[in-house]
Amino acid sequence: MRILVIEDDPEVSAHLLKGLREAGHVVDGQDNGRDGLFMAASEPYELLVVDRMLPGVDGLTIVRTLRASGNTVPVLILSALGEVDDRVKGLRAGGDDYLVKPFAFSELLARLDALARRAQPGEAEPTRLRAGDLEMDLLARRVTRAGKAIDLQPREFRLLEYLMRHAGQVVTRTMLLENVWDYHFDPQTNVVDVHISRLRRKLDEGFERPFLETVRGAGYVLLTSDA
Repeated sequence: MRILVIEDDPEVSAHLLKGLREAGHVVDGQDNGRDGLFMAASEPYELLVVDRMLPGVDGLTIVRTLRASGNTVPVLILSALGEVDDRVKGLRAGGDDYLVKPFAFSELLARLDALARRAQPGEAEPTRLRAGDLEMDLLARRVTRAGKAIDLQPREFRLLEYLMRHAGQVVTRTMLLENVWDYHFDPQTNVVDVHISRLRRKLDEGFERPFLETVRGAGYVLLTSDA
């Protein structure tokens, strides 16, 4: 995404610009409200990160001015002012979210991702997943490979769904424990290996080519084609 950061604290600004660029975003920075407002109003940014206390023009005035002109770009307000009244003022000024300093960068990144999803409501969640000749109907809870039905238990279905949503990518054991079993710790069992083994047998029965491969020392990968 293309993001504008308006922040006058050099250390905070440098931290944000570096982190957001490392996360793959195109980021511009501005250290005063007047120039920041000009850039926000004249360039097609997808998200704004605006400090509340800025020289020249304060953050809330920036947001109010943008909203008054019809600019609906999502805005995350940063501020050391964290009382309820402060947050309410920020949101009523037109901010979409309000994050109090000091903050964890991971939380800021998650909040920006959430704002970006809200700004693009048109894309419906898919009801079918496909990887090669493997197809999953999420509504009917049905899985087929090359038209052949595969009977899965609920946990196996959830496991395969996660793998199909990450088809072609290496999925680690920890990722599976957290997202399929909701474990945020290592239970010191072979539950993942057992379910992977059962799922692999069901997917590959009657077919020459394996669909689910183990990447030694890394995890598992669901192949995306029959080539």
